[in-house]
Amino acid sequence: MPVTNEGERGGRDKFEMSKFETRRHPLSENRRIAYVVTSATTMTLADGSPHPTGYFVEEVVKPYRAFVAAGFDVDVITPDGNPPSADPYGLSWFFHYPDEDKDYLDSVVRTFHHDVDDIRFTLHQSSELGIAAARRVAELLRKAGLSERAAHAAVSAAAKTAWRQDRQFIDVLAAGELPTGVTRADLERAADAQRQASADLSAARKAEVDANPSFREPVKLGDLTDEELAGYDAVFVPGGHGPMVDMHDNPDIGRMLSVLQARRAAIASLCHGPAMLLSAPERHDGQWLFDGYRMTCFTDEEEDQTEAGRLGMEWYCDTALKNAGAVFDDGPSAWTSHVVVDRNLITGQNPASSQAIADAVIKYLSVANAEVAA
Repeated sequence: MPVTNEGERGGRDKFEMSKFETRRHPLSENRRIAYVVTSATTMTLADGSPHPTGYFVEEVVKPYRAFVAAGFDVDVITPDGNPPSADPYGLSWFFHYPDEDKDYLDSVVRTFHHDVDDIRFTLHQSSELGIAAARRVAELLRKAGLSERAAHAAVSAAAKTAWRQDRQFIDVLAAGELPTGVTRADLERAADAQRQASADLSAARKAEVDANPSFREPVKLGDLTDEELAGYDAVFVPGGHGPMVDMHDNPDIGRMLSVLQARRAAIASLCHGPAMLLSAPERHDGQWLFDGYRMTCFTDEEEDQTEAGRLGMEWYCDTALKNAGAVFDDGPSAWTSHVVVDRNLITGQNPASSQAIADAVIKYLSVANAEVAA
């Protein structure tokens, strides 16, 4: 179970700066990433019942692609050496909007209030009201003669009504005055096409992971010596609820964190991935290794909107990190990209932060490399 008070930290091993310590982690020419992915397939809910879990596929695919494209050597590692499994819930179509649909949706949602920090756009509103079809509906309206600006204004007004009144986006549009030649059936086909495109993207991402030999035959974390762990320039842990099962109280994770923290290597994690930080030992002063660090993770607000959250979570990553000593830094609104960098610790809040945290890790290592070269 996660740390919830000072007494529960008392039994942890003390963290000592070891022979791996350096002022700044010296990056090699071929920078290496320990890509640690959960291999858990089941989590326990608050009522004691089992619930399927695993990794969130977007959180695995996007950073992996970015690190490989940056020229890093990426080693896929799991706590027990078993291949990781995708969280079925994370494969839901509404977690996989194509970029053009997502960008247009964001531009529409920003019109809901003059201060974007006052917009609360929930997972229910994003996934169940059909608003994600805004771009495709706007295309229909433009083909019917509306200007790009007028089409954007029309779909934004309808989306805002759907958001405020908890109504279906298509119902709101169909109840108004549609341009000549645009029917409700056209609107429904546009919404169906958006949903299918998202489902196709989800399937493609999973297929990409399944086809990668590194994910089919990962390294077992416990088989790596301290010296081998010290050869990594960074660790990255993607989310899904799985890390709350096999990384939050794991001696091998704690050992890895000790070695990499001593070298000031980048320690990065996304969404529920920061649960692994709970395995970190104490410093010489008796405090948690990351006590006082600014960090983020999947928030309690976001968790309560998920399937597992509605069923009842056994514990919350957000609360556990705060209790352990984290200075928690969440974004201005749920489900939007938010990344926090504090010294060598890099954390991302949610699946929407997948690309941003990868960029932050690449930037950190690039700056560190430049400092070493100087």
